[in-house]
Amino acid sequence: MSGTQTVSDPLDISNFSLADLPPKKVTDAEKWMKYVGFVLGIVVFLAIYYMPKPDGLTMSGQTVLALFALALVYWVTEPIPTYLTSLVVMILLVVLNGWSEKHVMGVLGYDVIWLNMTSFILSAGLLHSGIAKRVAIFMISKFGHTDLGVLASFLFMHMVLAAMVPSPVARVAMLLPLMLMASAIYGSTRENPNKFAKILFLQNIHGVNGWTSAYLTGANAHILAVVMITSMVGEPVYYSDWLIAAFPVAGVALIIDWYLGPLLFKLAPEEKIPQLKGGMERLEQERAKLGPMTLVEKKALGFFVIVIFLWATDRIHMPTIGFEISASMTALIGAVLMLLPKVGIIDWGKTNIPWHLLLFSAGAYACGFGLNDTRAAQWAVGSLFEAVGLAPGVNFWVVYSIVIFVNMFSHLFFTSKTMRTLIFIPFIVTMAQTLGFSPLSLALPAAFTISWVIGLPISGKPNVLLFGTGQFSAIDCAKYGLTMTFIVSCLLIAAGFTWFAFLGITPAFWR
Repeated sequence: MSGTQTVSDPLDISNFSLADLPPKKVTDAEKWMKYVGFVLGIVVFLAIYYMPKPDGLTMSGQTVLALFALALVYWVTEPIPTYLTSLVVMILLVVLNGWSEKHVMGVLGYDVIWLNMTSFILSAGLLHSGIAKRVAIFMISKFGHTDLGVLASFLFMHMVLAAMVPSPVARVAMLLPLMLMASAIYGSTRENPNKFAKILFLQNIHGVNGWTSAYLTGANAHILAVVMITSMVGEPVYYSDWLIAAFPVAGVALIIDWYLGPLLFKLAPEEKIPQLKGGMERLEQERAKLGPMTLVEKKALGFFVIVIFLWATDRIHMPTIGFEISASMTALIGAVLMLLPKVGIIDWGKTNIPWHLLLFSAGAYACGFGLNDTRAAQWAVGSLFEAVGLAPGVNFWVVYSIVIFVNMFSHLFFTSKTMRTLIFIPFIVTMAQTLGFSPLSLALPAAFTISWVIGLPISGKPNVLLFGTGQFSAIDCAKYGLTMTFIVSCLLIAAGFTWFAFLGITPAFWR
């Protein structure tokens, strides 16, 4: 290798850690955005709060709407930390009589908050046990002799991890050292990235986000969407319902993705084979160092088997055992097993729960559910209907296609899955009810789009983390990501006509 390689041993996996990545630099534009956002948020709040009260909108609804607008501006521009914005908005919701103190404070008791917290405990257990590293090294050493083999192995690992770890960022953190090592074997460095590394990292963005969409527990925003659908519609959506509907779409999309990458960036024949001498042999050595599975690894694997089994069988809990174990309760059971003295594999000090994210989520949920309870969301949708002329009698498939495309591409403008869920799901449920459609037929497919955040580096936290490695540019991400966003949109529309109709989610057009 040339002297540009910064690590002392390019094949030592310990050199490829998150600590080695350069910190994100705040640009001048981002600094100005903070100042502009601070003023803009206040202006938007005052404009909505003091506007003449429209017909059909209550004063409490207008207050929640104004505070939600303030929060959105501050969450995007970040003049103050996002968690602090959430806390301030929660206080203002009570002080300005937008939502009662009991309801605002009660948000921290929502099952989605508990799923947030327990997901970090589960992730910590998987990392601490070493089982994630063992599986990753095995996959790359087994299938890493060709470019397509390496790419496929990472997509497969994302599929497995998405079923086990309800945190996309945690899953990327687990695999990032292996991504960097695989890139080095194929001749890429941080200073001189090549096309193979570009494709590998972009496909990992698509893999982590695409497979996240396949599982109800893949992202906390999915749970929030289902909670909203269930509370507004009264129809339960089970883990198995989501899995059966969304998994095949994600699988087909990522097979297309796996084949498209090398074509889109035109890998030369010599770029499709390992470049670094002794690279694959070194991976075998790393694998040999691990030795047989330890007791801790076996425990971690056993705990995750229990969690996944309970998630996958949620529909049959009631008829077989007389009560239902929800996704959040299952994650809590898994967390208890991880932490249990003498039985578990980690202690509380190793959980590293990011409480600031939980506080941010609490404020976001308070705004979202406040919009629903005060019927401000229903008023906003009704106003939108009047503006665009939608009325009962419009063709379902026209509305369905618009919903899919708008929700798929909305991640380019809203960088938080939680925010997109809070904004769109209540609107779509209300729209479906107003137009005379089954709310589930529009809201559930829309929920499947939440995690397809692949268009830009800022579209999701895993994207930002991988972008920081310098292995691809923002233009590369947009070129590949927008192409796949369009393809996935078309697949979801096709699934609406076929697979979703067969499952009874959407109406059968052949009847």
